[in-house]
Amino acid sequence: MKTRPPAQAGTFYPDTEGALRTQIHNCFLHPLGPRSIPSVPGTPDDRLVAIVVPHAGYDYSGPVAANSYYSLATSGLRESVIILGPNHTGYGSSVSTMTDGQWATPLGDVPLDKSLASSIARLSGLIDVEEEAHRREHSIEVQLPFLQFIYPRRFQFVPICVMLQDLETSTEIGDAIAKASAGTGAMLIASSDWTHYESHESAKKKDMEVIQAVLEMDERKFQDTIEENHVSACGYGPVTAVMHASKVLGAKQAKLLSYQTSGDTAGDKRSVVGYAAIAFTK
Repeated sequence: MKTRPPAQAGTFYPDTEGALRTQIHNCFLHPLGPRSIPSVPGTPDDRLVAIVVPHAGYDYSGPVAANSYYSLATSGLRESVIILGPNHTGYGSSVSTMTDGQWATPLGDVPLDKSLASSIARLSGLIDVEEEAHRREHSIEVQLPFLQFIYPRRFQFVPICVMLQDLETSTEIGDAIAKASAGTGAMLIASSDWTHYESHESAKKKDMEVIQAVLEMDERKFQDTIEENHVSACGYGPVTAVMHASKVLGAKQAKLLSYQTSGDTAGDKRSVVGYAAIAFTK
């Protein structure tokens, strides 16, 4: 079986199992995290449809991400997860997935859900099946150790790397995801950071305006606000697609679980990156 090796172990997160487990454990217990280690109930609660999580180094965004993963863990085990992340590298297709093999992290290997990935690609004429976009990209990879930490047994996943993030493309991707995943119980994850390299006060003001559009579950308003306010959120396309898919799948509300900046987690508030944890529920 073809294995994608970790591209960011030792940079965004630790490269040994023990250190990685310890850091994720500490993210859950962090004052800006949920302050508790989640337990996974035996009976799944399907009201949670999707989450939004950040994707910076765990030192910076890990406690915020832990809030979303706490919500996911307490909703029960999901056998498949669809992760949408932006393309930071510029390599590969404008939108792409992978269907064969597995991804490795220091916590083990995570197999791709070939059937679900193939179905999504088949239903959308925009999504190519190729590996180049995923080879060095961190936005999807950094989610896997958190998922491996919360779930007691293996799960499968579908990576979707998004370079083209306009409203039309995002909603079409969302439609394909919703159609392919309906009835499967698959969890949808949008990986995004928010405003980049502005002051803490500026970032928070801008981010809360666009997050309000997410909480209203209004895809067009969300993208218009991003554009009008020049908000440097890197994963607005994945957020739009997951928001749209969630609505198609029956989600009725969005809740902000946590918003912080790197100034809150790392201390320097002069130039920060914004991080949000959001849940979409029926």
